[in-house]
Amino acid sequence: MATEIKNYSPEERYRLIGKLIEEIKLRRYSYQTGKSYISIVKDFLASSKTPREFLLSYSTKSKSTMRSVYFALKFFYRNVLNAEFEEKLPLARKFLKLPLVLSKEEVNKMIDSTNNLKHKLVIMFLYYAGLRLDEARNLNWQDINFDREIIHLKTAKGDKERVVFLHKKLIDVLRMYGTKEEGPIFISQREGKYNKRTIQQIIKFSSKKAGIKKNVTPHTLRHSFATHLLESGADIRYIQQLLGHKDLKTTQIYTHVANKDIKKLANLL
Repeated sequence: MATEIKNYSPEERYRLIGKLIEEIKLRRYSYQTGKSYISIVKDFLASSKTPREFLLSYSTKSKSTMRSVYFALKFFYRNVLNAEFEEKLPLARKFLKLPLVLSKEEVNKMIDSTNNLKHKLVIMFLYYAGLRLDEARNLNWQDINFDREIIHLKTAKGDKERVVFLHKKLIDVLRMYGTKEEGPIFISQREGKYNKRTIQQIIKFSSKKAGIKKNVTPHTLRHSFATHLLESGADIRYIQQLLGHKDLKTTQIYTHVANKDIKKLANLL
């Protein structure tokens, strides 16, 4: 029963965490999701609490944290213990939080004010290809097809490959940067791939240098990419494909921030 308290020995905990890791790998969950589930389940096994008591210990945390704990325990019970997870968490619907979007002028200011060519490319890939932070970080030269002017993303979210266009402005800067046949595009001074923190700092520094007062993140540029395409008349289903969204509803949030139809309404007055 999911409500029982069970004191697990260190050996049994070790075995169960090993099984958990196997189940996560079999489902090819992302590194971040796996890391989160393992950490939560380790704490749960060491707590000697019922699932309900363990969930209540997170009641003062954010809704997203509570959801993570709930789904981690549910996954553990169903796939590792092969038991029903009886706890029900009233998962309130999320309020619609509109994404922060930059104007085209603000994006251009960020690019133009960035003198480091590698940093400039990071910004341009996030905006001109609508990449996620991890997708830009893991981008390889062999993913770039200059002849067909496309980027073939093989490390997209959820292990789903997708193809996006290779913007001419990106081609020009890539030629200046110096192209290679293979290997990561973004390598740090220590010869390793850029980490997340590095890219976040590049965006933060570039936005400040451009005089932008907003809290700009790497994902802000992806939001701006989608919104600017929508405002320019691109079909939302094409935008969905470019972003790699499974559900069209996820893409439709950009209809709430696009100016195209709002401006038409203003002209009626």
